[in-house]
Amino acid sequence: MTNNNSSLTLKVLTVNTHKGFTVFNRRFILHELRDAIRQTHADIVFLQEVLGAHHRHASALAHWPTTTQYEFLADTIWGDFAYGRNAVYPHGHHGNALLSKFPIARYDNLDISVGRHEKRGLLHCVLQPPGRPEIHAICVHLGLRERHRAYQMAYLCRLIEEEIPADAPLVIAGDFNDWRMRSQKALARCSGMIEAFKSHHGQVARTFPARFPLLRLDRIYLRNVRAYEPVALAHRPWSHLSDHAPLAVEIEL
Repeated sequence: MTNNNSSLTLKVLTVNTHKGFTVFNRRFILHELRDAIRQTHADIVFLQEVLGAHHRHASALAHWPTTTQYEFLADTIWGDFAYGRNAVYPHGHHGNALLSKFPIARYDNLDISVGRHEKRGLLHCVLQPPGRPEIHAICVHLGLRERHRAYQMAYLCRLIEEEIPADAPLVIAGDFNDWRMRSQKALARCSGMIEAFKSHHGQVARTFPARFPLLRLDRIYLRNVRAYEPVALAHRPWSHLSDHAPLAVEIEL
């Protein structure tokens, strides 16, 4: 993060944590994941599939943290964090989280689930950099079915248009599960958002599966930023830490 009299430059990272396990849940790698996230020097981290609690894992795994996963990942680097619980089951729950080096003035977890079997949410946070306008940040994890994603994108568009000031800096990031690229068009139409990789490189980044990315599932959308530089992180150690390759972008406000 750099700051001068005219601009603020910061880095945004989004990663699907896969609940702290490798693909097919073969190995618990939350400690390695924390190290990798630290190495990005991100100022704002958007997390999907992060565990708020899991009593069975906590009793079975020797290195299970004594705090929630998002608190463990935040540690002493990110002073503020917010968690949106989405899926609840007998042994615990998981959802989206946001880690921030700026104070989180307020946040809200919005239920966008369709039906009973696939719980999804939007975690909307308002960040307050000292002496700067508020930054709106929305962490997204959309459904696996296209019909569900259409409803969820319409909900997201209404949120942007009705609740977020038109001139406020806005970052939307996460796992859109949108291999057919429908949400890309919908979000551009409804709110004037730009997708960082599409705008800069001509196409949305391939992120899934992480070791051999083929599908374009993860996105970082921006509005009211001066400049940006996107970076895909599809190499080691990331290719062995999740089933999704994370995305990062440096933005100037």
